[in-house]
Amino acid sequence: MEKRDLLYTGKAKSVYTTDDPDYLVLVFRDDTSAFDGKKVEQLARKGRVNNVFNAFIMQKLADAGIETHFDKLITPNEVLVKRLTMIPVECVVRNYAAGSLCRRLGVTEGLELNPPTFELFLKNDALGDPMINDSHVKSFGWATEAQLARMKELSFEVNQVLQGLFADGNMLLVDFKLEFGVFHDRIVLGDEFSPDGCRLWDKETRKKLDKDRFRQGLGDVVEAYEEVGRRLGIDFN
Repeated sequence: MEKRDLLYTGKAKSVYTTDDPDYLVLVFRDDTSAFDGKKVEQLARKGRVNNVFNAFIMQKLADAGIETHFDKLITPNEVLVKRLTMIPVECVVRNYAAGSLCRRLGVTEGLELNPPTFELFLKNDALGDPMINDSHVKSFGWATEAQLARMKELSFEVNQVLQGLFADGNMLLVDFKLEFGVFHDRIVLGDEFSPDGCRLWDKETRKKLDKDRFRQGLGDVVEAYEEVGRRLGIDFN
């Protein structure tokens, strides 16, 4: 399906319409941002790496019976996806304490969370993606009770699949965020799953292999993403 018109440009991806109203083309760019867009840089190869990484993960989730918007890779930087009506809520699953959880609750980074926690955030950069609860989601009409329940169910299913996958690569899936949308009345996983939207640590050393390398100025951001991919058997060529 050929790209037609630019629909919108996000922080790291551009979205194009296609001849089929049910499908879109996402173009992964090399742009990298943090802190609600306050820190922005371009990192060579990053778009290609995230696109190929995401395709690999989405296929693993599909193989486990989890419906995603992913259809197929078009080029190393482009992917064909289902056109979802996105729900403006981020679902966050945490297996270990890190990031904002430590700042909010004063807990030590790396504390194992049993059971994992589930949190909701409003997808709104201007407001700093504030934390919200089930009541907010339903009262403001962002999702129905049934949709929200399905989003939570799928989030934990994703966690179960991916914890095992990353463990096989000697990594800890610390936490991750997911976004969902509606496709023909079904709740479907959208956006992307890459080291941009999750935290991954080496199991033995706790070396950070994710976007925290960019947030914290640790360097070798794309190299860390590629290391994660190699551990999973992803070919980026």
